[in-house]
Amino acid sequence: MSNYDILGNIAIVKFDRNTKLSQKKKIALELMKKHKNVRTVLEKIDKVSGRLRTQKTRYIGGERTREAFYRENGCVFRLNVDSCYFSPRLGSERLELARKVKKDENVLVMFGGVAPYAIVIAKNAKPKNVISVELGRECCKYAVENVKKNKLEGKVEIIQGDVGKKVPKLKEKFDRIIMARPNLKEPFLDVAFKKIKSRGQVHYYGFYGLKEENKLRELIKEETKKARKKIKIIKIKKAGEIGKRKFRWRMDFKILN
Repeated sequence: MSNYDILGNIAIVKFDRNTKLSQKKKIALELMKKHKNVRTVLEKIDKVSGRLRTQKTRYIGGERTREAFYRENGCVFRLNVDSCYFSPRLGSERLELARKVKKDENVLVMFGGVAPYAIVIAKNAKPKNVISVELGRECCKYAVENVKKNKLEGKVEIIQGDVGKKVPKLKEKFDRIIMARPNLKEPFLDVAFKKIKSRGQVHYYGFYGLKEENKLRELIKEETKKARKKIKIIKIKKAGEIGKRKFRWRMDFKILN
């Protein structure tokens, strides 16, 4: 069986290059038979790319749709799998961060997508409020719908736009900032540092090789120095493999001033 991810009613399969269409259709039928909730099978034909983190898929079998209905951590989500980035493999990661959130915290999620981090946090913790900022208009449309589906109106706010422009305009400062950023060259830490409270925590995601943990440390150190901040590193962990010997790393650190 080829590698695949399941997002509720949709299975997205990465086939071997030499797999014939007839074999792909056979595998699609096997997947739908094995997973009763799967009604559509798509082939992943391109990597996730760009600031909007979009991908391309090809229809293989079942219902002709790209709209997924997905459940995770007591939450429900609706999204278009081609136009909105969503990884079901980060479900445990989102719940882990939700369990770190203390009562009445103000939480900011940068690069929020269809709001999985914001919604899982609001549903599984007791924050005062959660703000999710996302560039993609379609992702924000789904994010607003997902907030309603999870009955979190007034608890989760969705803001559409560039974090570099929208976050500086926010009036409040935050106890916790989650930087669920894609693989971008710009770190955006300067934006976060201006909006984090003293003693607040930042959860920063970066993309590096297996033994490149020090590159992440050096980046944080350099950006901290520019911002004249003092920090305490709490934890560094691999939060999933994104390619051959390339990983999503997460650094948790506390602001000391």
